[in-house]
Amino acid sequence: MNVILAGVVSAIVWNLITWLFGIPSSSSHALLGGLLGAALIHSRSLAIVKVSGLIKIAIGLFLSPIAGLIVGFIAMKFTLLMVRNATPKVNNFFRRFQVITLIGLSLSHGTNDAQKTMGLIAMGLLLSGQTSSFQIPIWVVVISAASIGLGTSFGGWRLIRTLGGKIFRIRPIHGFTSQIGGAIVILSAALLGGPVSTTQVMSSSILGVGAAERVNKVRWSILGDMVLTWLFTIPANAALAAFVYLGLNLLIT
Repeated sequence: MNVILAGVVSAIVWNLITWLFGIPSSSSHALLGGLLGAALIHSRSLAIVKVSGLIKIAIGLFLSPIAGLIVGFIAMKFTLLMVRNATPKVNNFFRRFQVITLIGLSLSHGTNDAQKTMGLIAMGLLLSGQTSSFQIPIWVVVISAASIGLGTSFGGWRLIRTLGGKIFRIRPIHGFTSQIGGAIVILSAALLGGPVSTTQVMSSSILGVGAAERVNKVRWSILGDMVLTWLFTIPANAALAAFVYLGLNLLIT
């Protein structure tokens, strides 16, 4: 149980730090690094890691940003082709229809990210003897869905400003197409059983959309900051979770 707690605590701390600096980071990477670090310090052996499962997760996490970039690029090119003779008023259409694409994006987000939360809670219930097998009670589904919705409603304005304005000036057509691209990649990954980072997918989808219109439209320096954060996330959280685990062992026996 301390391994799970340490992994979750380290991921929360990392998310708060990156939120403070307005840098989009991957909660999935943070959780993966945290669980690995805590598990390794607990067992003192690499044998505890199931390599096949780790490879499956790694493939999903590292290929999904590439997929987001490509799908976002294609979605934007296709949309520009469809509205090539339209006036600027076409943005009113995209502004209204973003409600539909946002619903699709939110659905895909829940089918991926909320499942990770549910899996951890189910693991904790099994370890504590509250359930006799690995299963998901309905109340776990409800609180996971409610929590992810509540967090979304609060809004992380530092991250919103980064994705909505610092990469390039986003207009309704960009939001519309990037949401379509992101939803396609995230939902596809969920249906295939591969956990992905919604933050990474949406960031890369926005980049793909901007590059499809004009490559120099994108502030690629922002991408560099995000990539460094993503690469640093897993080892940083592994180290942090190891320290948290040792602290929990002193407090909880």
